[in-house]
Amino acid sequence: MSADPRDLLLRRVAADNVAFVHLQFTDVLGIGKTVTIPVEELPDALDHGVWFDGSSIEGFARMVESDMYLVPDLTTYAVVPWDRHEGMVTARLICSVYTPDGKPFAGDPRNVLIRILDQAAASGYRFMVAPELEFFLFKVDGNGRIHEPHDKAGYFDVSTDLATHIRRQMARTLQAMGITVEAVHHEVAPGQHEIDLRYADALRSADHLVTARVALKAVAQINGLHATFMPKPMAGVNGSGMHVHQSLLDLESGKNLFADPNDPYGLSALARHFIAGLLTHARGMCVLLAPLVNSYKRLVPGFEAPVHISWGRTNRSALVRVPRITAGRLQSTRIELRCPDPACNPYLAYAAMLAAGLDGIRRKLPLRDAAEEDLFHVDPRARGLAMLPTSLGAALDALREDEVILEAIGPSVAERFLDAKQQEWESYRAHVSQWEIDRYLAIF
Repeated sequence: MSADPRDLLLRRVAADNVAFVHLQFTDVLGIGKTVTIPVEELPDALDHGVWFDGSSIEGFARMVESDMYLVPDLTTYAVVPWDRHEGMVTARLICSVYTPDGKPFAGDPRNVLIRILDQAAASGYRFMVAPELEFFLFKVDGNGRIHEPHDKAGYFDVSTDLATHIRRQMARTLQAMGITVEAVHHEVAPGQHEIDLRYADALRSADHLVTARVALKAVAQINGLHATFMPKPMAGVNGSGMHVHQSLLDLESGKNLFADPNDPYGLSALARHFIAGLLTHARGMCVLLAPLVNSYKRLVPGFEAPVHISWGRTNRSALVRVPRITAGRLQSTRIELRCPDPACNPYLAYAAMLAAGLDGIRRKLPLRDAAEEDLFHVDPRARGLAMLPTSLGAALDALREDEVILEAIGPSVAERFLDAKQQEWESYRAHVSQWEIDRYLAIF
């Protein structure tokens, strides 16, 4: 007879000498939130949840519907490696948010993803993803001000890469929290780095991303640096993306349903329909994958970020790329979506991707021919290619017009997300930048 998961967790907590437990969740924008409890309160939290005021969290609830409670996911337990003070150990549990009547709160991004994953499971699918997380490290002066990049190195550089040991610390920290790191390296821009996480089911991967963003910032701070997931912190160089590799597995057998060795691209008909769904809903879901005003300064020609809605294999300007796999390793067949950036809420981003792909499968959407030429140097109109939104405002309008993506995130999240992002866009539109002053003030 197997032991109760609750009892197993409490034994593990005792063995780890845990003194405090962080109960973590995210707001609708993907910002991490934490309620910390003494370990003595953990049994009650596991049995009854922990109540909090949802009206104080961005996009969660109005004053009249404020009471909510956190339900910890026992499988997300991990000791926090950097949070040890005076011999006290701190652990964390990621939570879902529930309403007073015991139902999952529809405005909780994690619950949004769980609902879409349940829909996929009902069709026999398991959604697997692996993100490539890019970020910058900046120096911090004695007054705590963030200024220049940490180094002047470039892609895969060694001799001028000053963060080799820091990336190793980051990888070890993530691995200590149960997150498998497949590779780390310097990226193209000065001070830019990448950490690739191993394939996992979408919910676990989203949990890992939320954890990674906190962990990498903590390790950077320990080393006197600032880690940022801002998509385009410097003009004239590559921005930080978060390419997401994805596939569908058969829920029972575990077989990769995207693989077909007889297809020129190694893709099954189901995979082609899935890609067609991503392309069809690329504009509508873009604001969930690239959610900041700043995101659209990354999605411009010339810096290895996608601009046109297309797919291919050798073409790294394509929105969806089909990576090559080693002969005989059909289980590795996958597609790579290249427009997301690391500022996104991973729960909503993954939910949108899956909903788009499932819509392509459900409607058997046809996949147009691959575009293998460099799209930065051709007229997209000649190829009949649409473009991703060029601004946050355009992306918000595209989401409002996409019923499939709106249904996927639900009316509660849609209302609050759109409202918060519209305010951000209006604030940006009203701001007079230094660029405008420098360009126009003396001339006009």
